[in-house]
Amino acid sequence: MKSAPTHSTASSRERIVVVCTQYIGDTLLAIPFLRNLRQAHPDAVIDVCAQGGARAVLAHCPYVDDRITWSRPPRESRGGLLGAFAALRAQAGWMRARAYTRAYLLKPSMSAALLAWLAGIPVRIGFSGESSPFLTTTVRRRLGRHQVETYLDLMRAEEAAVDDGRNENWIPAESAARIRPILDQFPRERPRVFLAIQSTDVLKHWPADRWCRLTRWLVKDRGCEVFLCGGAADLAAHDALVDAMGADVARHLHDLSELVPLADAAALMQTMHLCVGVDTGLVHLAASVGVPTVVLAGPTDPNRWAPWKTPSVTLRSSRVVPSLWERARAMLGHTSHLEWPLGRADAADIPFEDVEAAVKTILPCQPFRSLDLTSGTYRYEVQCDRIADPRSPQPIDVVAE
Repeated sequence: MKSAPTHSTASSRERIVVVCTQYIGDTLLAIPFLRNLRQAHPDAVIDVCAQGGARAVLAHCPYVDDRITWSRPPRESRGGLLGAFAALRAQAGWMRARAYTRAYLLKPSMSAALLAWLAGIPVRIGFSGESSPFLTTTVRRRLGRHQVETYLDLMRAEEAAVDDGRNENWIPAESAARIRPILDQFPRERPRVFLAIQSTDVLKHWPADRWCRLTRWLVKDRGCEVFLCGGAADLAAHDALVDAMGADVARHLHDLSELVPLADAAALMQTMHLCVGVDTGLVHLAASVGVPTVVLAGPTDPNRWAPWKTPSVTLRSSRVVPSLWERARAMLGHTSHLEWPLGRADAADIPFEDVEAAVKTILPCQPFRSLDLTSGTYRYEVQCDRIADPRSPQPIDVVAE
């Protein structure tokens, strides 16, 4: 835990703590909330309490004074309910010493609300539900509402002004400098595509054989360099994808997981022309630095979790299975405003052809392609040394020989 905020800690200033979830994607989607919170409380001390990777993605957020760790032992070593409560009390005691006056609970759980209550924080704002008894202000979560807007509803509940909710992220010069020599090893003239093939939820996964087919198509038909990066849990899937490629494709498929830590992942992602992935934190990381994305939505609701305010294509199976409650709401017209019907879908139902078509809308450039005519002395090529970047379009030269 860190204990020295960068702003003055005069006792007269309001001290705010924001409790985030442990998930990278959720935390990235909280950045517009943090910006609006700073605008509403420009002189306050604002700390974020989060776990693991969620802390790392806010390392350079200018709206936060301090990032404190929610120290929770692994579930298997908590010692049951009593052990978990003891750990929660210890964390709350440490937070009590920091004298927070206000807590915003982005994590909608009993444990988060109980933590703020045990820490003696007088104003506790969060979402209605199981945690309501421990909150001073509750906000109802609206069905099918995007997660960014849901977080901002905590500000609206206090009648605070809210901006356009724009996406953003920050890449320090030193992080970009660490990435540059790594990428200098690879051809610059080929478009760069990042694949996010893994999630902590296996129900979100797309079949491995389709990732193989997509990789081959990106390399051989679209002339791309393909990149992977992730944590230790992702390495087996990455290795399997690389092993399934022939040598001609494998030399254009690069797993940078052991070279690029999460703290530098945004700097890596910013150099990509496209990110294709399942609904996972790395897709939201790409969106936060303005990289166009194609996301394969599985069981999660794309109304809530689609990439935010960045050029993107969301793909979802047409076979959606709503619950009885969701069917009733649809019959009453309560969900007619939503872009996507509520219910569960299977990412495995998304055909390769849909992903191929989505990629073509973002990377329209064709690779080098030769056409032999009778004598074999004529050749037509589309030259891609100036690839069309979706973020800053450039012309593509057509050369005839």
